[in-house]
Amino acid sequence: MTTVNINGVDTALDGPEDTTLLWAIRDIAGLTGTKFGCGAGLCGACTIHVDGVAVRSCQATVGEVAGKKVTTIEGLSADGDHPVQVAWRDINVPQCGFCQAGQIMQAASLLNENPNPSDQEILEGMEGNICRCGCYERITAAVKQASTGI
Repeated sequence: MTTVNINGVDTALDGPEDTTLLWAIRDIAGLTGTKFGCGAGLCGACTIHVDGVAVRSCQATVGEVAGKKVTTIEGLSADGDHPVQVAWRDINVPQCGFCQAGQIMQAASLLNENPNPSDQEILEGMEGNICRCGCYERITAAVKQASTGI
């Protein structure tokens, strides 16, 4: 059994240390906001933060994050008022919504690293997070708006 701090709570994850973090978060911790997309780290739907850095949870294992702080979409803001979440709502970013948790987590990590990115830096920072609906213009606009509130 491995203990991982998930969203500020030490959580015992019963299972092998080589279990992917995605499945441990969803199936053991019961936090289903993190989505399974491709399983190969290519789409970004499963993006979470490990010690504040965006990580594809389908590529990380429970053993790799032992003793680290993991943040999922549920833990980004207790009230859903993180500047990225507010901007997502203001601009009405989602169409189908499947990728949005990963998009939001990637955007929050980007803004932690670069609080005032240019449009090109937003595109580069969000690269690898795929939106099946093609909402990239709204995603870029939301990241830009959120940068003014961070």
